[in-house]
Amino acid sequence: MSTLSVSLSRKELFLRACKGAALPRVPVWMMRQAGRYLPEYRALRAKHAFLEVCKTPDLAVEVSMQPFRRLDVDAIIVFSDILIPAEAMGLPLELGDAGPNLPEPVRSLDAVRKLRQFDPETETGFLMEAIRRIVRTAGTDVPVLGFAAAPWTLACYMVEGRTKEGFATVKNFLHSEPLAFRELLQRIAQATILYLKAQIAAGASAVQLFDTWCGELAMPDYRAFALPAVQEVISALRETVPVIYYTKASHHLLPAVAEAGAEVLSCDWRVNLAEFRETIGSKIALQGNLDPAVLFAPQEHIRQTTRGILEQLGGVGHILNLGHGILPGTPVENAQTFITTGQQFLFTETASGK
Repeated sequence: MSTLSVSLSRKELFLRACKGAALPRVPVWMMRQAGRYLPEYRALRAKHAFLEVCKTPDLAVEVSMQPFRRLDVDAIIVFSDILIPAEAMGLPLELGDAGPNLPEPVRSLDAVRKLRQFDPETETGFLMEAIRRIVRTAGTDVPVLGFAAAPWTLACYMVEGRTKEGFATVKNFLHSEPLAFRELLQRIAQATILYLKAQIAAGASAVQLFDTWCGELAMPDYRAFALPAVQEVISALRETVPVIYYTKASHHLLPAVAEAGAEVLSCDWRVNLAEFRETIGSKIALQGNLDPAVLFAPQEHIRQTTRGILEQLGGVGHILNLGHGILPGTPVENAQTFITTGQQFLFTETASGK
């Protein structure tokens, strides 16, 4: 192992990767790494409802720390949900294992204008307190990550009321009342800026924007609606901490996604990272992108597939992750194999033929 890899803390490793640096090994973590595949999480959830865990700092800290203790991941993402800001903006929220439900969806200009801006420390102070406690517990050498939904993805839930294939209602709103829909995105963007700035003030080393449903849009609509809103959020966070922008099923949008302004683009498993790097150049770091389903395969296949992803970028500006959240039922030992394979893959040794 190189002297550099020994001397770098996990936080330094992570932040250098965000800046596009060439590193002796890449940092590795997993989206949804605190979740149902872990027996200790299931044991805690047997006693506490999902929203209770999100809103109780002691519980949120415990769940956030579980994958760090069990798997030795290189970053800790705070346990929460992307719909927390929707509730803070005035929408009743139900969250359970069956999925989210917003029983009073936003489907008119009047409903948009009833949404309120909120003080993150007052309305969602439980999350900020959880971040502060995680930072104290993990120490200054470990990056703690905050997150939020990108405006388009949060709008999908706020308009549909729940996840629905095709998102016909939200697309109808977009096309039939474009000015009202843009106002909705702008209100979400402003709320998200304050929400993420509060997470950063609480100690987040980086933040991730989840645009899970942007792939539902054609390029013209993505450029006209989703992209300006996410650019507004990222621009407001510039000069604070790195912003990671995750998009799913967005292969057709990637040239525009690269214009969002994020320091790091997180790609799903459908994207070849080397080809994407050729397209966008070296100024933007990449995160990803093992198919979560691969973690059900034999361990040697997991190792081979993970190494193949690592070789695509050669350790330059790369954060190893899954291409989406880890799936319930994933064997813990297979998740461990993924993490360990990434951490033990040394590019200095590979380059020298060892």
